[in-house]
Amino acid sequence: MPFIIARVNTHIDKNQELAIKSEMGRAITLIPGKSEKYLMLGLEDDYKFYLRGDSQKAALIEASIFGNEDHEGFKEFARETTKIFHEVLNIPPENIYINFADIKTWAVNGIFIEGNI
Repeated sequence: MPFIIARVNTHIDKNQELAIKSEMGRAITLIPGKSEKYLMLGLEDDYKFYLRGDSQKAALIEASIFGNEDHEGFKEFARETTKIFHEVLNIPPENIYINFADIKTWAVNGIFIEGNI
């Protein structure tokens, strides 16, 4: 299950929220074996952070991906995610940072899972 959390220091209205949700559901398919069906997405708007000592529009996106140690599709996903946040929230691409985390183990419904699935 991929988990993506995006923190932005601008407001996200309902239409923007739905656009991001829909587009990220499509973007996750650029990573082999991943789909919106299992995607968990979190959005935090009006987040208080500064970039380069200023409060300019910016985004920090964390993508936690299970079972993809070769990082297949990460470049394409990064390009598409940057495009989405730029187009929907007008955040300059140079102010959009994406942090990837390789998830090797996790649990759901009380069941511990490890390795590639």
